[in-house]
Amino acid sequence: MTHQPDPPPAERPERQRLQMADIARIAGVSVATVSRALNGSAEVSAATRQRISELARSLNYTINVGAKNLRLRHNKTVSVVIPYDRRSRQHVSDPFFLAMLGSLADALTDRGFDMLVSRVDADRLELAAQAWDTGTAMGVVLIGQWHRHEQINQMAERGVPLVVWGAQIPVQRYCSVGGDNATGGALATQHLLEQGCQRIVFMGDPDLPEVAQRLRGHRQALAEAERETEPTLELHTPFDANQARADLSRLIESGTGFDAVFACSDVLAMAVVQVLRAHGKEVPRDVAVVGYDDIEWASHAYPPLTTVRQPVSVAGIEIVDALLAIVAGEVVPPRTLPVELVVRRSSLR
Repeated sequence: MTHQPDPPPAERPERQRLQMADIARIAGVSVATVSRALNGSAEVSAATRQRISELARSLNYTINVGAKNLRLRHNKTVSVVIPYDRRSRQHVSDPFFLAMLGSLADALTDRGFDMLVSRVDADRLELAAQAWDTGTAMGVVLIGQWHRHEQINQMAERGVPLVVWGAQIPVQRYCSVGGDNATGGALATQHLLEQGCQRIVFMGDPDLPEVAQRLRGHRQALAEAERETEPTLELHTPFDANQARADLSRLIESGTGFDAVFACSDVLAMAVVQVLRAHGKEVPRDVAVVGYDDIEWASHAYPPLTTVRQPVSVAGIEIVDALLAIVAGEVVPPRTLPVELVVRRSSLR
């Protein structure tokens, strides 16, 4: 029998793709599913992973790990994922998301990297790792933890290079970069108290880690001023302007008195001003308003909005530097960035 020489290197990728396609056809799944299964991705069920692995072994097919690692080392693309949360309905066009994307794009461009932007269902955050699993991206940036802290931990545990814009949380196995939310909440409430406000409405969804920390800062400022926390003045409102309008309207119509609102985003704060004006209340004479983020629109609102400024301008640099260090094999601890109160007319008495 004549020995057949190995195919030249140029032919091997084609041969490999055909084999993976064969596995996909026999298993009745997509090629992407085969790729994820053979890479051990949690996106594929354990039963499917086992079935595909057994089929691959029967065809004498193995993943060329060295080639994959080489591909990732030469990869210049970072996947930026914005989860879509059904409860908050916060759209990708939200000004804060756009500001974060701009900051990340600048930081990546300065370092010679490309950015791949996608959305995933917040209830299936494991899908955020898909671009890395398939070798499309060298690492992942996730904007927000939402309600899925454990899913993010699982991604980190299986080796996904990952940085999250969000809050630092106990038992956290991934690197987060975020603003000092507790201090931000305290700054907003302290300012309102200094303006003579007596009954301050807090508006935000404390099921989200960042908002929970802002609420903690708000309550701490009240306690330091020897004010009691009033549950009726805490509106658990998602990042949805329509819901903010509805929640505040109900509070006003219930006859509950208040003279200030601390909203956990500038978009919510602007919705608050609209509702107050519709009910004949003047801002800040009757009700003082403070927002959060300091999006570009905040200074152009009527009246100009007092807000807690997030460190968006440096966030992209911090996130990208952390991700590149993780890709290089370093252990990178969470980073908490300072915030500041920007005082404008909406809160001044």
